[in-house]
Amino acid sequence: MNFKALLLATAFSGALVSAGAQAADLTIGFSQIGSESGWRAAETTVSKAEAKKRNINFKIADAQQKQENQIKAIRSFIAQGVDAIFLAPVVSTGWDSVLKEAKEANIPVVLLDRDIDPSGKDLYLTAVTSDSVHEGRVAGQWLVKTVGAKPCNVVELQGTVGASVAANRKKGFEEGIASAPNVKIVRSQTGDFTRAKGKEVMESFIKAEGGGKNICAVYAHNDDMMVGAIQAMKEAGLKPGSDVLTVSIDAVPDIFKAMAAGEANTTVELTPNMAGPAFDAIIAYKAKGTVPPKWIQTESKLYTAADNPQAVYDSKKGLGY
Repeated sequence: MNFKALLLATAFSGALVSAGAQAADLTIGFSQIGSESGWRAAETTVSKAEAKKRNINFKIADAQQKQENQIKAIRSFIAQGVDAIFLAPVVSTGWDSVLKEAKEANIPVVLLDRDIDPSGKDLYLTAVTSDSVHEGRVAGQWLVKTVGAKPCNVVELQGTVGASVAANRKKGFEEGIASAPNVKIVRSQTGDFTRAKGKEVMESFIKAEGGGKNICAVYAHNDDMMVGAIQAMKEAGLKPGSDVLTVSIDAVPDIFKAMAAGEANTTVELTPNMAGPAFDAIIAYKAKGTVPPKWIQTESKLYTAADNPQAVYDSKKGLGY
């Protein structure tokens, strides 16, 4: 680690050092959850591109959706003496011990995409996330507005049990439909954020709900589960997007492809660029001691069929989803 040397060199030169030049001497480790979804794959791709823009030495460890692998990766990054650690936590609890080790080593930790249990908030520098409660609320409000006074039974595909984003998207959606007693969640089960599991759970929902005729809408905590659910509906002889409304979150390319085909109705965007703001926060922190806000919120946007889904698909398909 040679950041102090960099600052000395800057002082001697008397020149204004650009953020890019400072970042060139930084090594940052990223404990990524895995590649359970297209969005996650895009986050990894975009993170690498953002690191390259800033000439940062960026090391990624794929945890394959296991917390124990993330803890091992963090300890490895500490042993390597990296300048900072990014963590996309697979679950919200169980981080205190390893994050204390990072703090004792004076290595700042930045959370990406997901938060951790409140007891650990003094153990990380900042969290770059969307407001996942807001995302769920926007999805629920869209459904209420779309169905009006019509009775609407909703089946819900939850994300990974124990993940803060799953709990928040569930909470937000329930808040979004709270004003409409005609909109009810009749079944809810985890699809683990994957297409395969989303399809499997949707098949069970269809079977339990009269072949799907009792289902008005599907709410999925991510688009990948919805893509799996769409396949299950088609195989059951249903027309997703018309027989059954769909609302999900992430805005991955394939949901826009489904939207363009009339098989999906709406999605709420979760930008895959969490790393860009995180890199900038670390650069400012290391160079000038600027402490970022505890939460750096990213933008979310609601997309429907009125937003030219084919064009959005074309713009996103090269991002690694």
